[in-house]
Amino acid sequence: MTPESNHNGSNGEYSAQNIRVLDGLEAVRLRPGMYIGDTGKDGLHHLVFEIVYNSIDEAMAGYCNLIQVIINADNSVTVIDNGRGIPVDIHPEKGVSALELVMSTLHAGGKFGDGAYSVSSGLHGVGASVVNALSKWMRAEIKRDGKVWRQEYKLGVPQDSVKPVGKSEEIGTTVTFLPDDEIFGDINFDFDMLAERLRELAFLNKGVEISLRDERTDSELTYYFEGGIASLIRRINKNRQVLDKPIYISGSVNSTAVEVAIQYNDGYSENVIAFANCVNTKEGGTHLTGFRAALTRVLNDYARKNKFLKESDPNLSGDDVRDGLTAVISVRVSSPQFEGQTKAKLGNPEVKGQAESIIGDGLNEYLEKHPEEGKSIIDKCLLAAKARDAARKARDLILKKTGLELGTLPGKLADCSSNNPRDCELFLVEGDSAGGSAKQGRDRNFQAILPLRGKILNVEKAPKDKIFDHEEIRALITALGTGIGEAYDYSKLRYHQIIIMTDADVDGAHIRTLLLTFFYRNMTDLIQSGHLFIAQPPLYRLSAGKQQYWVYSDAEKDSRLNGMKSSKVDVQRYKGLGEMSPVQLWETTMNPATRSLLKVQIEDAMKADETFHMLMGNEVPPRKSFIQAHARSVKNLDI
Repeated sequence: MTPESNHNGSNGEYSAQNIRVLDGLEAVRLRPGMYIGDTGKDGLHHLVFEIVYNSIDEAMAGYCNLIQVIINADNSVTVIDNGRGIPVDIHPEKGVSALELVMSTLHAGGKFGDGAYSVSSGLHGVGASVVNALSKWMRAEIKRDGKVWRQEYKLGVPQDSVKPVGKSEEIGTTVTFLPDDEIFGDINFDFDMLAERLRELAFLNKGVEISLRDERTDSELTYYFEGGIASLIRRINKNRQVLDKPIYISGSVNSTAVEVAIQYNDGYSENVIAFANCVNTKEGGTHLTGFRAALTRVLNDYARKNKFLKESDPNLSGDDVRDGLTAVISVRVSSPQFEGQTKAKLGNPEVKGQAESIIGDGLNEYLEKHPEEGKSIIDKCLLAAKARDAARKARDLILKKTGLELGTLPGKLADCSSNNPRDCELFLVEGDSAGGSAKQGRDRNFQAILPLRGKILNVEKAPKDKIFDHEEIRALITALGTGIGEAYDYSKLRYHQIIIMTDADVDGAHIRTLLLTFFYRNMTDLIQSGHLFIAQPPLYRLSAGKQQYWVYSDAEKDSRLNGMKSSKVDVQRYKGLGEMSPVQLWETTMNPATRSLLKVQIEDAMKADETFHMLMGNEVPPRKSFIQAHARSVKNLDI
């Protein structure tokens, strides 16, 4: 049974005259990357999301509460919603059905001028037509006005006119498409990848049911969150000790709607996720700036008013009020200005003041009505301020005791001769033995080596003041040149490639994870800007006579051994970098012409935060469950 649609909009009019045509469909197949980013895995899945975004627009307008996504057995995808249905009447200017315009004409849709949507996500009217152009075939089926209408397309070209094919009292849109394997190569959809984004969209659109079914494996998931982003906050903090229930604030100014959910935990890091029109703005923007300004101002005013701060005390800083903060901010803007093609940052200047006003008023009202919760939050902020002050004093004391000045490089660093950060690489190497080999094997012109002794501090469990007490982290911060915390300055980064190079064993993996945790919690933008890498040293050296191969996995080893067909093949397993000579380390792991590096990327900030806390935090049961669930998939485990 199909649930009733939510017809709550201010104006239910949605007909052909709402469709405004900006341009024709050109060059999509020739340059698909301009429209969907790439033709790899991300681009393939983006096709699904573009069709889903059209359904989400109906949901945001108040006309849809059910969205179904089906991966069919042939790898085609069907998206069904119970919205108003794309108009099928004749467009007054173009003389063809509005459905045909939406599906086969670039920049035709109800998202321009006085269109049918006050806010929208997706590619602003090009989504459906781009998906159509990049598909072998597409079929659109519309239920509205008591009839079922259908049109089919091949490579974006309509195969016939829009025709009625039946009767129905239901309303909605069904789109099915098969991506063109000549463009994408592998068109095998990843169920988990689709599920992650659909779950996120369900959190952002409370009261909307979104389901995913995979006909290939008979798998099915359904998402529905009555609490919306407050439910999302609970999920993010499910393995943390929290202060109180999430604070939920919402409101509108002009055509901008703002929602925010806030919750503090007992940790030391900030985790704020920002969305604009359901798009994850990973680089923030004016909505995030407004949120932070409101949070800092309101908490300082509240602390002063209630005498938590004395007259002589300095104000709480932005860092102080964000220590242990988890927040989700979601804004809906009529004409969003996204910076960059990836929509990573919201640029609308008016949204800063709108968000600050709504969130400031809402937070003030909450604190006045919940004095005990307010005191808990202020106590948390004051504790953070003390820890930050202690960190400053520790840093100053260390600099004074060692006679160092800011910018003086650590003695263990073997620096490179180039002064251009774009050309320079810093290898973070496990232990003195491997460090010695790396120093001898490197190219001194552009490669610097920093040996790290033992396992560095787990910053997930440590307050800020403990970081400066740790010698290895101190050396790392100094070598990078950026500083940390309040003194952090990205522009002073001395190396544009930071490469973690650890042994291929359990200890090496642990050290690598500790370093990744440090960077993720303290220098996230280094990862987002593409500066952090993981070296891939070989696991084996295979030799037989004059034949020699370096191999990087067990599968590659087996394949090579089958090809060498000799009973006298010497197989040497390398557990430590120090086991290789400087020449071997250069040839296999450090030479830019022959090495293999993994770039560290944050594809899903929420998932990354959850994983780091689970693996490195204080709660043991979630970590134990994770290890038990993934133990069988671990390869090359040395015990």
